[in-house]
Amino acid sequence: MDILIVEDEPEIARLIQHTLEAEGFSCQISNNGLAALQKFQELQPDLIILDLMIPGLDGLEVCARIRQKPGQKDPYILMLTAKGEELDRIIGLSTGADDYFVKPFSPRELVARVRALLRRSLRQGGQPNQVYQTPHFLVDLDQRIASYQLESGDTETLDLTTLEFNLLSTFLSYPGRVWSRTQLIDKLWGDDFFGDERVVDTHVARLRKKIEPDPSHPTFIKTVTGVGYKFEDAVMREQGTGNRE
Repeated sequence: MDILIVEDEPEIARLIQHTLEAEGFSCQISNNGLAALQKFQELQPDLIILDLMIPGLDGLEVCARIRQKPGQKDPYILMLTAKGEELDRIIGLSTGADDYFVKPFSPRELVARVRALLRRSLRQGGQPNQVYQTPHFLVDLDQRIASYQLESGDTETLDLTTLEFNLLSTFLSYPGRVWSRTQLIDKLWGDDFFGDERVVDTHVARLRKKIEPDPSHPTFIKTVTGVGYKFEDAVMREQGTGNRE
């Protein structure tokens, strides 16, 4: 798999490159934010190791731009920084990073984090050849298609990343069920997960932006205070039912 290393300290960049290439990964290096965005478009990597403090554009801005226009692949992003404060971790995750790693680091742990992130793409949100349907949504796991029925009666195909698709299909598989963050992590990532549980909040927020009429006042993905999240369809709340095929 292809990995893009965005790091302006040459010794650290080479250490990461040599460590990962010894494990069989293909790596390229970029030393500033603007060049990293261009390299991302050319390479379409599976994972990006992104230093927070880089010239040109900082890591947060690079991460945000990639998430806005992911291209053919929506890569996993491992944020790398010398800062270890909780606020920095929260900001990094809120821009779309999947994990957060603090320098100095153990090369062995870095390899473990990278392998865990890349294995996430092999996990699916449900069983193959299944369709989950509620009054406004339909998810076809075999075709990997998610659609939303507009008030006009027209159907709109949702443009979701792999993780967003898996998250939506998980919610639709059990409408009305309350999911804790730990349960969602176990469902989507299993034992491969490293990092902060708040990454779930980041992905829920991104999914809400794509399916909610008003993401600030969600209709479908409800927050259950102190627990986690649950999915409710507006019509389903009136009828008390949802369909699983």
